[in-house]
Amino acid sequence: MSLSMYQASIPVFIRMLGNLSAILEKAAAYAAAKKIEPSVLINSRLAPDMLPLSFQIQIASDTAKGCAARLAGIDPPSMADTESTFPELQERIKKTIAFLQTVTAAQVDGSEEREIVLKMRNSELQFKGQSYLLGFALPNFYFHLTTAYAILRHNGLDIGKADFLGGR
Repeated sequence: MSLSMYQASIPVFIRMLGNLSAILEKAAAYAAAKKIEPSVLINSRLAPDMLPLSFQIQIASDTAKGCAARLAGIDPPSMADTESTFPELQERIKKTIAFLQTVTAAQVDGSEEREIVLKMRNSELQFKGQSYLLGFALPNFYFHLTTAYAILRHNGLDIGKADFLGGR
């Protein structure tokens, strides 16, 4: 049996965003227990020229909803990228998952050859659906999830691979 475009995308995004949500719950509890101002963690970054935790979560969200929408041929919901608290970041993840749950297999399957054009600041990237999903969207999504995980781990949060991968 072959793996469908839907199976390779939507359930993966939903599961990993759920794992990210669980990690953020632990981060909020950690900040409270250690009397760390939550904004310290939310604004943390691994290097001075990297984006902070909040942006890593926003970009992971944007990647998931953008990929799903492009593959399905629909418009993604717009989000303002103004989240600055753990509850706001959790709400963004919740909204992203809710959107992903509206995207059906019928909309995504068969999108392997769909033309995907990403408008960047100074250029355009063109893909076929399958190469976009496997070679761009999923790696980008995992990059930002991993970076969010690493920022929190670097700041002392007691999480491990099982938290990243989830228990499902």
